[in-house]
Amino acid sequence: MTIAMADGSLPVSVVTALYLRTKTLHLEAERSGIIRDLLRGSANRDGYILLLRNLLPAYRALEKGLARHLKTPGIGALAHYRLDRAPAIEADLTALCGDAWQQDIPLLAAGDNYARRITEAARGTGARLIAHAYTRYLGDLSGGLILQRLLARSLELQPAELSFYDFPRYPDLAALKTSYREALDRAGTLAGEPEAVVEEGALAFTLNIDLSCAVQAALQPAISAAE
Repeated sequence: MTIAMADGSLPVSVVTALYLRTKTLHLEAERSGIIRDLLRGSANRDGYILLLRNLLPAYRALEKGLARHLKTPGIGALAHYRLDRAPAIEADLTALCGDAWQQDIPLLAAGDNYARRITEAARGTGARLIAHAYTRYLGDLSGGLILQRLLARSLELQPAELSFYDFPRYPDLAALKTSYREALDRAGTLAGEPEAVVEEGALAFTLNIDLSCAVQAALQPAISAAE
């Protein structure tokens, strides 16, 4: 799948098209809600925990969707990478909060909406999953190590609380990122619905922004009560 650009320039790959479509939204995401606070080093542990709890359903939906399309050309190859983040998030939440985190940490409507959208994207040909794999996994591989170090410093988190950013099956993360980007492009060449995939990427970033802002808003009553 190559995608013709609206300005008449040469067609581009799915990864390039997703990057071009979402780069403004990417900047907005970094400047919004709890993500902004995390990047500035001004978030607290409660905010990070609430974000993790509400990202978990999205990763579960993505990983279930990819597994469903294990035999689908292109998309199935993405599942074979086994980048599964859901088990790592669960382990981190247990390390951060104890075994009762599922009862103690709320699932917000924005987190549920995000997961539901990914479940919807997995239906049919599953082509729209490419956009969510790009947004989540390639994002994790691009900025994960930086965020891991930042959180260890600003929130004093221990390695057992930061396994979300570890990919133990892959000793060379730079090589993994390159390989996964190429796999996304190969999946794109075999999938239909090019415009739908690109617009799904924009929606994925919008859902991320909504979740980030919802987490920040949910923390406000606790912050106000503490003041």
